[in-house]
Amino acid sequence: MQVSITPVQCPDQRKRNRMTSLPRHNGILLHPSSLPGPHGSGDLGAAAYHFVDWLVTAGQSLWQVLPLGSVGPGNSPYISPSAFAGNELLIDLKQLHDAGWLSDADLKAIPAFPEGRVDYAAVRGFRVEHLRRAAKRFLERRKEPQQAAFAAFCANAADWLEDYALFMALDRAHGGDSRMWQDWPAALAHREPDALRAAQHEHADEINFWKFCQWRFHEQWAALRHYANERHIQIVGDLPIFVAGHSADVWANPELFDLDEHGHPRVVAGVPPDYFSATGQRWGNPLYRWSAHAAQGYRWWVERMRQTMKLCDMVRIDHFRGFESFWEIPATAATAIHGQWRPGPGEAVFAAMRHELSDGQGRLPIIAEDLGIITPEVNALRQAIGLPGMRILQFAFDGDANNPYLPHNYEVNTVVYTGTHDNDTTRGWWESLGRKARDHVRAYLGIGKDDDEGIHWQLIRLACSSVAAFCVIPMQDVLGLDSAHRMNDPSLGQGSWEWRFRWKQVNESHARRLAELARLYGRRRA
Repeated sequence: MQVSITPVQCPDQRKRNRMTSLPRHNGILLHPSSLPGPHGSGDLGAAAYHFVDWLVTAGQSLWQVLPLGSVGPGNSPYISPSAFAGNELLIDLKQLHDAGWLSDADLKAIPAFPEGRVDYAAVRGFRVEHLRRAAKRFLERRKEPQQAAFAAFCANAADWLEDYALFMALDRAHGGDSRMWQDWPAALAHREPDALRAAQHEHADEINFWKFCQWRFHEQWAALRHYANERHIQIVGDLPIFVAGHSADVWANPELFDLDEHGHPRVVAGVPPDYFSATGQRWGNPLYRWSAHAAQGYRWWVERMRQTMKLCDMVRIDHFRGFESFWEIPATAATAIHGQWRPGPGEAVFAAMRHELSDGQGRLPIIAEDLGIITPEVNALRQAIGLPGMRILQFAFDGDANNPYLPHNYEVNTVVYTGTHDNDTTRGWWESLGRKARDHVRAYLGIGKDDDEGIHWQLIRLACSSVAAFCVIPMQDVLGLDSAHRMNDPSLGQGSWEWRFRWKQVNESHARRLAELARLYGRRRA
């Protein structure tokens, strides 16, 4: 009798086998603000649904976005007044009109917005004015059929919505471009109960306005996500590790942050000096008091991730290395030079998330942004949690065959990008390279100078053909756009986050070529 023997596998072998069987996905990186549309910036209206349909035609299965919260200083979505609230500027005004809360006349006089970029000052003024009109009409109609739905949303989101709406109302009453919450009247800054009750009564209308905005954002986003999921498109969200100092999060939870007795950060976040900057980067975000988070079972982080997972199917965590150790800079320091490394919470915070939020097999749908100064300890943490890391092709060509960003060095549990929102476009990157660097890229790709015009498609093909389970391409690279179209330049305080595309830039060949690459390299849609 012939006996079949099944080899016993060690845990590492079983893990490697699971990794090699991961489904292969392709996707596009595009923030909704970059969509076309008539009201100055992209939103959750018709163009967003059209984009989902285009992704289907292009054989894609992922749509990656930037953080969906309100924009902060410099119009950055990474510096939001709330880690839980959505961006009111993404609300589709046409849907408010269809609900009867905006009139035909309201949407008739539209300013002459620039077509290829977001003029945030003009857009904010126009959109918020119309949101206020819509909220006023809705809130005044006590017999409005959707009043019950609004009340239910407010009740379900109360844990974060009450503090957020009050924060926004108080910021309008006592804040300004340069005034932080620490500069408000002391009783409000320190959240004395009597002062908060009085403020809730005094600013009831403003509080309800911000609640209305969050209700509409979440309803519109849920409908769009449902539409995408029905067509086998998963949404990849983005969660910044740190929060803004001037935010409802810090104001409402000061015990969770490293603050002084006046509520100001004692130390701030950043990264140390490196090849790119002799003084490092001083981001200025308040740092967490991780011992306080641990004492609460990391409850704030669990709820933050729970809220993000309501919006997205997968979540990219920005600056993952900060969970292993983070660069602590004295708040009084002008640069990041005199900081020091401090230990992060490690696996504990993810264990708390896994306990409440994982799928049936204990997995968390998280991507670790592991760029920058990555030590063996950071890699070990990511691997212990089982998260895919990121690889950027623009970082790959320094002449070293062992460069971890070169595709022949990838592991399967990886997300590969030609570039991210912080990078130049692939065409802009190529145009910035010297002759020797270009020759090295051509040699690796096996192409000649005649192929330079299509260099963006060469890198897209390289990403798609890699063993990485996930491949995400910025929309600018699909369109072959130059540096004028990059989304963000981290060295600039102003002028980023403004890029928008136009449908006339997209032709049939873009979707056809993406679909063909997905077919060739086994990245077919479900």
